[in-house]
Amino acid sequence: MRTVAVILAGGVGVRVGLGIPKQLIKIAGKAIVEHTLESIENNDHIDEIIIMMNAESIHELDHLRDSGQFSKLTRILPGGETRNDTTQLALAALPDEECKVLFHDAVRPFIDDRILDDCVMALDTYDAVDTAIKSADTIIQVDDNGCITDMPDRSVLRRGQTPQAFKISTIREAYEIASQDPDFRATDDCGVIFNYLPDVKIYVVDGTAENMKVTEPIDIHIADKIFQLQSKSLSSEPSEVPDLTAKTVVVFGGSYGIGKSIADLAEFAGARVYSFSRSSTGTDVSSRKSVRQALHEAYDTAGTIDHVVVTAGVLSIAPLTSAPKKQIKQTIRTNLTAPAIIAQEAFDYLKESEGSLTFFTSSSYTRGRAGYSLYSATKAGVVNLTQALAEEWTDDNIRVNCVNPQRTHTPMRTEAFGDEPEGTLLSAEAVAGVSAQVMVSPMTGQVISVRL
Repeated sequence: MRTVAVILAGGVGVRVGLGIPKQLIKIAGKAIVEHTLESIENNDHIDEIIIMMNAESIHELDHLRDSGQFSKLTRILPGGETRNDTTQLALAALPDEECKVLFHDAVRPFIDDRILDDCVMALDTYDAVDTAIKSADTIIQVDDNGCITDMPDRSVLRRGQTPQAFKISTIREAYEIASQDPDFRATDDCGVIFNYLPDVKIYVVDGTAENMKVTEPIDIHIADKIFQLQSKSLSSEPSEVPDLTAKTVVVFGGSYGIGKSIADLAEFAGARVYSFSRSSTGTDVSSRKSVRQALHEAYDTAGTIDHVVVTAGVLSIAPLTSAPKKQIKQTIRTNLTAPAIIAQEAFDYLKESEGSLTFFTSSSYTRGRAGYSLYSATKAGVVNLTQALAEEWTDDNIRVNCVNPQRTHTPMRTEAFGDEPEGTLLSAEAVAGVSAQVMVSPMTGQVISVRL
């Protein structure tokens, strides 16, 4: 039986408070609705996708329909004033023949294949399916005076999520009956089944805590962190070196440490590698002329540039009040100005190849460290640069990510901190392995942590 997924994106985002519909807020380089669409598009059980969009903002999704990336997306239609109105408009747009239909909130971008699979397969046995998770909190019932009147047993309570899935004939019948009720009111589609087709059993599929709904301002920050946590799986599970045959990789800062390990690994994986640094090629990464010359040299020889990696950096230990002016200038120029210059100069090449740009940060980006305050500040700037460029370049299909390695055994670190106990530092080779995975990954706007 054919399966249609309906993405409900009709909200206006009043509670989130950013002045735009919440489904259009960008996280990790893409609008939330686009993340949701990607997850559903990639599921093998879904045959067709329809988006029901806030009518005033429907033009904001034209690029999704025109990109050619979403073969299952057939229509983007205006939604109604309420959730139930939007569902009925979607049902009216679907053909009369029996099919399976899933309704999913556009602002739940972390829907996974397991949930989608479970919902679709459950419809082989049931006519209605909900998604829910156990409640970690005690639920209380209160009266008009705010006093507790009941405390239901938490073990039988669930918190509802989406998708909600139905045989289309069943959900249509429920809405037909509901339309006869002048007091009709329901907060979701399973509520319509529950109230107007009480004999229909509604099966419950287990959701996940990650399948959250972005509703409040704090949810945006939580969602951003979930994307980061998902990315960290790249570093926790060993995998084969990606195939880089016929790809061109340019590494700035590739003469030693992590940069050299990335260059060596990329070459082993079949890539044409061009490594530039001050010590090996006389390349000053803070000089636009020098960067432009390096990229031009690689492109002229290879005919393409697919991946650019920036590992060049300096780490100087000194309180800010006693740091020499020359040291301050060098730290800012090398750690922050240089990535911006390289990004500008690499843009046209990466747009042509639809390639990737990979920066490097440090764990100190989350909190400034005494003794190397400027280093911490510049590394925080690189993270912000990553996230901003991912949004700016998303329409050009350029992926921009940032690798955040835990303390790593490199000449720069040894010079700054001296010898450290064996087994307490990552190897440059381990960081290079994750970096190679990041280069070929479809994600963008991410900070990928690499840990021991």
